[in-house]
Amino acid sequence: MPSPSFAFIDGALDRAEHVRSDSARLATLWPDARVLLLDADGRAQADDAGALRASTGARHPDRSADAVLLGLDGGQAWFALPLLADESGDSDQRVDLRTAAATWPVRDATAFAQARAVLHWRARHRYCGACGGALRYDRAGWLGRCTQCHLEHYPRTDPAVIVAVTDGERLLLGRQANWPARRYSTLAGFVEPGETLEQTVVREVFEESAVRVRSCRYLASQPWPFPSSLMLGFVAEAETDVPRVNDVELEDARWFTRDEVGAALRGETKDAGLLVSPRLSISRWLIETWHASL
Repeated sequence: MPSPSFAFIDGALDRAEHVRSDSARLATLWPDARVLLLDADGRAQADDAGALRASTGARHPDRSADAVLLGLDGGQAWFALPLLADESGDSDQRVDLRTAAATWPVRDATAFAQARAVLHWRARHRYCGACGGALRYDRAGWLGRCTQCHLEHYPRTDPAVIVAVTDGERLLLGRQANWPARRYSTLAGFVEPGETLEQTVVREVFEESAVRVRSCRYLASQPWPFPSSLMLGFVAEAETDVPRVNDVELEDARWFTRDEVGAALRGETKDAGLLVSPRLSISRWLIETWHASL
């Protein structure tokens, strides 16, 4: 099985959970910390070459209480903050996360992914869902506490399965209508309450393609902060059913042979034939893993 090579899993910071409640340590770390500033669209500041342009805590002396501690890299702390209007200029360069995943060093891209996910949650969870009271953020930004009913709120992560489905000789792939022409990917879907991951695989594959899964096996996972998913990668054995889509989630689903998939992986189908997911996604790695197994 090929080693996982998709984005957002390598170069992770030490999340330093023990530091999150240590206000004295956080204050000491802040001046020399690297601070990622993200705009309202989840883009990070970049230099003229497109590389990460991190700020420092010393440049934002009044914002330490609002910052999210991402973790430690050696003795240096990394934080994330929303970019304010007076902190940016018309000439500022901005980079989105997909571009960063393809071009930045893995440590920077992985920290950006973490920052994007938690700041997205913070921006959309300012009030308590139980009583409507305003939230106050503690533990270096990782705990929202209602100022009225004191209910605790934690960052949201949505688990989803993503599956390389095979009938033993072919691979089942599907496509959405808004994707680039000829682009297909592995099937995926969110886990529902009270459902095991294996049950989700069976249900989602059948809902999207009418193909019946006989068995499945977990392989690997990938955080996917678009905005807050955790992709749980499986390989599944299925019946040789003819795929039928319901036109709600997928435009098309079909079986592809090993030769068709191999040509796409080798980049031989740019002008005609199958196109597969980019390398930053676990979907591409699942396809490569299936292809290498035959």
